[in-house]
Amino acid sequence: MRDDLKENVMDTNIWLRLVFMLVFAVVFAATRVVLVVVIAAQFLWVLFTAKRNDKLLSFGSQLATFIYQIYRYLSFNTEKRPFPFDDFPSATALIDDSVAEVSEAEPVIKEKAAEAKQKAAEKIEPAITETEEAVDDAVDATSETGVEAEEEKKG
Repeated sequence: MRDDLKENVMDTNIWLRLVFMLVFAVVFAATRVVLVVVIAAQFLWVLFTAKRNDKLLSFGSQLATFIYQIYRYLSFNTEKRPFPFDDFPSATALIDDSVAEVSEAEPVIKEKAAEAKQKAAEKIEPAITETEEAVDDAVDATSETGVEAEEEKKG
């Protein structure tokens, strides 16, 4: 256990990530201020013109996606560093990231679904067999009763 701790503490990648996390925490704080300005500007634009400003909409979407990417990096959900280490997000970047995550998760989801299906089949199979046996018994009992009734009518 102590060797693992020593290795982790000595791992330069972890310390480098801390530096990047601190930088992105500062960028995140500044970006929030910029987003508030964009929100206020868009509100005022709509208030005075009764229309949305498409450039502000696009930039607001990109900025929100950038903030989301920072959140994901800071929370260890991804190792992919946001802008400036990657492209600044496009207006559809969040959708593209979601599609990529679903594609990566698809084999795992299929495997889990197959496991769940197998477990369900294992639980259901005895119940089906029991039900079939009960139906067979009922049919047999009905047939026997019907035969006895027919014999009484003939007799």
